[in-house]
Amino acid sequence: MSTLLTIHDVPVFTCAPDGDVIRGEADALDLIGNAGYQGARWVVIPAERLDEEFFRLSSRVAGDIVQKFANYGMGLVVLGDITRHTEASSALRDFVRECNRGRQTWFLADTAELRERLGDGTTTA
Repeated sequence: MSTLLTIHDVPVFTCAPDGDVIRGEADALDLIGNAGYQGARWVVIPAERLDEEFFRLSSRVAGDIVQKFANYGMGLVVLGDITRHTEASSALRDFVRECNRGRQTWFLADTAELRERLGDGTTTA
């Protein structure tokens, strides 16, 4: 079950690790709508909930999903170990590094890292 948490005064919609696979824009829009209805500013998706195509940049799934979150002003966190994907793709590794420099989409290892990021006062989503 997904839950709404408040971390450093930031409402965060956290998806459960088990559940339907997020395959594309339609699934992203459902999450954005649900999170927005609950007042969230960020959505946390466990990496294992994302379809494998998300991690293959040439499929455009990641770009489409990230763009939907940006269009709706909702922050996106992919949470968990994606090492096997980044080791297999330098393009994905670069994408993750660039996202993590920004303030809208982050790829983070765990909730401790999320708490640290949200606590530094640089979030805008």
